[in-house]
Amino acid sequence: MRRAEVRDKLRELIDLRAPGDPMPSERSLCAHLGVSRPTVRAAIDDLARDGLLVRQHGRGTFTSPHKISQELPSASGQPVPPAEGDWTSEVLVFRTEPAGARLGRRLRISPGDDLLHVLRRRIVDGEPMALEEIRLPAALVPGMSAEDFVSGSLYRRMRERYGVDPTDAVQTTEPTVTDAREAQLLGVPLHSPALLFERTTRDGGGRIIEFTRSIYRGDRYRITSHLKLGPNSG
Repeated sequence: MRRAEVRDKLRELIDLRAPGDPMPSERSLCAHLGVSRPTVRAAIDDLARDGLLVRQHGRGTFTSPHKISQELPSASGQPVPPAEGDWTSEVLVFRTEPAGARLGRRLRISPGDDLLHVLRRRIVDGEPMALEEIRLPAALVPGMSAEDFVSGSLYRRMRERYGVDPTDAVQTTEPTVTDAREAQLLGVPLHSPALLFERTTRDGGGRIIEFTRSIYRGDRYRITSHLKLGPNSG
């Protein structure tokens, strides 16, 4: 049996299990499938990279845990609903620093203007989900503290406390893998599948008020889009 065939058999076993359930041991899989241990191990590694399996050192291999779903509306201008789960944050970096040339261009401010730089680890239902690196023009949010990023809505706080009204954003999403620091902070193996989000947010006057770069665990986070299909849809 070839490696691709072993992967297909393992996918069948995954489909029979609930999220987070243990898989049979490598020894049991070898005996059941009639293949060598390196072949089973390679197939498991492939499925782990695809986010279908999770290896836990000293415990074994498990199906991926339940994914947190984020619903995206189909109509432009429609508010994005909150993702499911109980979300909180742990602030890892909180400081004010000059924007510099690259971020100054990104936020359309002078390189010497101060940015509030926040790195927070998002926790969902007690487990690390994402790393969010947020940059705000410091002049827009004087007196904002690290505690303001622990819980609650950042955008609501900007509206109510500072009169800054986030109205629209451009967000890109692309697949990536975790580097050593990201893997450590998220509690996943090096080079685990992840989603990279970059978001630039504006107020009603077109002023850029936020730039955020986020890394979300590929094994825990899922985006669902509802699409309207017209008569000319392909």
